Amino acid sequence: MRASETDPTLLNIGKAYRGLIDAEIQQLTDWFKDHTVQDFGRVRLVEPGVVLEVAFDIVQPSRRHKSGYALRFPRIVRIRDDKTPDEIDTLETVRRLAETAGISGNVGTG
Repeated sequence: MRASETDPTLLNIGKAYRGLIDAEIQQLTDWFKDHTVQDFGRVRLVEPGVVLEVAFDIVQPSRRHKSGYALRFPRIVRIRDDKTPDEIDTLETVRRLAETAGISGNVGTG
């Protein structure tokens, strides 16, 4: 997700491993390899360019993620070729979802 409407900084809110078929996994793997900025072995920093739609059960506070929130049981719904990183949800959207679920506050940034 983006930090805000005016701040394009990307913030981690979780890791989703389920939901894609083998062909989609291969498509993303190839894209990530072609757009790697830094390679740390098992982890790569890539150019922002892929947008994924992710379903989840709940948003909860997290000290692990810079966003201050984590998705509970995230799963990939689909690759959003029709969206750009400039169109993804923001931290404010996640805060509203957490408030709707009765969870308050950002617990930290680290």
